[in-house]
Order: sequence, then C-alpha cells, then structure tokens
Amino acid sequence: MIDIKRILCPVDFSEFSRHALEHAVMLARWYDSTVTVFHAYPLATLPMIFAGDPSGSAVSPTSTPGELREEAVAQLASFAAAVQPTGVRVSLEARPGNAVPNILDLAQSLSSDLIVIGTYGRSGIDRLILGSVTEKVLRKSPCPVMTVPPPVSAPSESALVLFKRILCAIDFSDPSTKALELALSLAQEANAELLILHVIEGVPDTQHWKQGDPTLLRYILDAEADASRQLRESISSEARNWCKPVELLTTGKAYREILRVARERDVHLIVMGVHGRNPVDLMFFGSTTHHVIRSATCPVLTLRG
Repeated sequence: MIDIKRILCPVDFSEFSRHALEHAVMLARWYDSTVTVFHAYPLATLPMIFAGDPSGSAVSPTSTPGELREEAVAQLASFAAAVQPTGVRVSLEARPGNAVPNILDLAQSLSSDLIVIGTYGRSGIDRLILGSVTEKVLRKSPCPVMTVPPPVSAPSESALVLFKRILCAIDFSDPSTKALELALSLAQEANAELLILHVIEGVPDTQHWKQGDPTLLRYILDAEADASRQLRESISSEARNWCKPVELLTTGKAYREILRVARERDVHLIVMGVHGRNPVDLMFFGSTTHHVIRSATCPVLTLRG
C-alpha cells in the first residue's frame, strides 16, 4: 500500500496553485502527512550603473537577499493560512532562483512521496508555462506528481474520501505497470472504484472495418483479445480480493479516449505512467500525457518510469 508521509506543494501565489494546495492539504489529512509549501522567488537584483551618470554611481538592490527571503516566507505563511490547513502539519520553504531545479532538489532532500502542483488550464500561454515548469518536473521528479487543473473544485473539509472513482490508463509498459500498482494502492486506501483502461490506437473507424477486409478484421479482433488478456493478467488475484476493478478496452486516439472515459464516468483522479528519458519518450509524453494533463478537469497523478 502506498505510504504518503511527505507532500511537496510548489506555489506561485496564483489561484491555480491555491487549488493545488487545497488538494495537498486534503491528501495530507487523509494520509496524516506533512505538507511542505514551497515558493521560488527571484534573486536579488545586482547593482546597476546608470548610463549617462558621470559619477558612475551604483544603484543598490531594493532588498537584500535576507529581506527577499523574509518577504517570500511571509507571503507563503499568508497564502497557506488562507487554505485553512486545520490539523495538518505544514512547513514553509522559500528559495531564490529557478523553480524547476529547486523543486527537484527539495523533493530529493525531503524524500518527498508526492509533489502536488497546479496547471494553468488550456489558454494560449499554457504550453509555455506547462513546458517550463510542470512538464520538466513531471519528467524528472524522483516521486509521483499530481497535477491539479483550474476547474477542480476545492475538496470539502468533511470529505472522508477524496477520490471515489479512479481511472488508470495503461499501455502495458513498465511506467504504466508502476502506475497501476499505485492506482490499486490508492483504490484500496480509499475503497474507491477503479477503472483500468487500455486504448488500442491505429484502428480504423469501427463501422468501416467491420464491413471491410476480413484479414484486417481478424488482426483487430486478435489485438483486442490480446489486450483483454493482458488487462486481466495485470491485476493480481490478491488485489481482486479487496478491489473490483472495471476493465475497459477501447480503440482510438489514446488521450482522447482517456479524457472521454474520465468525463463520461465522472472520474475524480486519472493515474498514468510517464515516459521521459529519451526523444521517443518525449514524443509519447507530448502526444498522450501532455494532452491529458492540459485538458483533464480532474487531478492527474503521474509516475515516471
């Protein structure tokens, strides 16, 4: 069973990161965890020389490094207090510099079990923001990452179960196998319904291929039978003793099917494995996981393979 004791939640004081912090706090209450709320603030401005100033006098930074840190910590304290993390252990961490290396270093040094981070939705700037921070964290994080999109409503204080219906998308690769283990553990912890989805890509429209080449039809039916077998075998008999997973097999574009099933089944959490080590992996990330994270209206939990 998954044991989440240390949660890292990077914030930038936006409404998007507030959503993420609300979910981090609820998870911490659920697992009796500690939440570290982190903010990366800009480095102090270096002294500058005014062009045209005959004296060549330097302009000092408006704030010293110590003052900048104090300001960041004060903002963090106010931001965290607004979420009302009653009964949850919260620590504050502020560091100067770039967000990504700081997040990754802090996750490593704290031995974080989970990173919870907000996304900026589907606006035109989203590609830049997701690419520069969240996407890099997803690829390089030493622990699972939960992305929380803007449409997600804040979990209620009285909620006993945060995720009542979980969707795990698998392609039978090592990363998705690890993701399934994580999803099974979460479902056991929450006594949640678990949907396990595999999408067969590259299949022509059903209405056409059923009336077409019998060789193609046989190939597709064999592919479906093989995928169904792998779905059944992916869940141990032990797991089936306490969990009744729903096995789903569809055809189409993977990310579209994942989003469709999540929407139609009113899923509260999507769990996926992330391929992120070489150019081929990055292509997979861009075509599947990236699209799901950008368009999902529920949190997405990713585990890097």
